[in-house]
Amino acid sequence: MSQTTPSFVHRNLPRLLLEAREAVMQHTRPSLREHGLSDQQWRVLRVLGEHAGDPAGVETGRVAREALLLGPSLTGVLSRMERDGLIRRERCPQDARRTVVRATPEGLALVATLSQTIEAHYAWMEEQLGKAQLAKLYALLDQVIALEAPSGDDISEDDIE
Repeated sequence: MSQTTPSFVHRNLPRLLLEAREAVMQHTRPSLREHGLSDQQWRVLRVLGEHAGDPAGVETGRVAREALLLGPSLTGVLSRMERDGLIRRERCPQDARRTVVRATPEGLALVATLSQTIEAHYAWMEEQLGKAQLAKLYALLDQVIALEAPSGDDISEDDIE
């Protein structure tokens, strides 16, 4: 019985995307660790920082989607962040079944500090690749995400807490 080796025509795109992520994160992680944050905590803080102007807070389902975290992981991450004074959770006033999250002033200060380091790295990448190439990379990634987006398979509010 002979086994045949699969014949792949295309490069391993998921692996390349992971390698690219890890290459970028090598520059970010030291700053995160210096401030006691995991990658997941940073993703949550970044989402909350991007929505800091929303007086209603951000529903946990939206945090999960935008931070790319599943419900059980998000629950643990939020618990640690709340314990550390970086976020506040409360029941949604319009629907007590839902939870909303806000970054505390300490959490927002951390976002402001870390965003300077991260933006400096992005500026360096733009300098190395060129503005047009980086814009093209962003556009291509957006196209791949849209092309591969599942229909209606988003994380639902019921998956969170």
